[in-house]
Amino acid sequence: MAGNDQDYDHLYKVVLVGDATVGKTHLLSRYTRGTLPKAPTATIGVEFATKTLQLAEGGTVKAQIWDTAGQERYRAITSSHYRRAVGALLVYDVTKQSTFQNCAKWMEELRQNAEPDVVIMLVGNKVDLVEKDPSARQVYYDAAAEFARQHGLFFSESSAVTSYNVKHIFEHLLQEIGRASC
Repeated sequence: MAGNDQDYDHLYKVVLVGDATVGKTHLLSRYTRGTLPKAPTATIGVEFATKTLQLAEGGTVKAQIWDTAGQERYRAITSSHYRRAVGALLVYDVTKQSTFQNCAKWMEELRQNAEPDVVIMLVGNKVDLVEKDPSARQVYYDAAAEFARQHGLFFSESSAVTSYNVKHIFEHLLQEIGRASC
């Protein structure tokens, strides 16, 4: 039967985590729909989208990408959504130091609730704001890269607004999951 839902070899559950307003929903929308959300509002609970792509190793993967609420009051709901997640984008805002500092807490939560060998990519979002005004940057690339290195995370910066690195962060993560599960 053509076009049936089984046209993939692997199904990977990936979660987007990080503080509220770092741009998780924008990243997901930019990657899966090619546009930004029309009327962005705080994510309540969890929403997800899917995307299918070819892996470099061979085979087709269907990614089920879950966008989780960053607000504290939804934390009890979201931690259960980490279950069976094999990958995560841990997102912070390069113009807000506190969102980077909280990455350690989000990382712990992921490692406690997701799959034991969850592949995590640290993502510094909103670099478009830094391009406009370099003094807006509060989290330096080298500091984040070092944090990623110490904790065994992949790392990249991105902008959902200009699309910079958006495809890269999702697809690099999915390729690494594919490599880890071979």
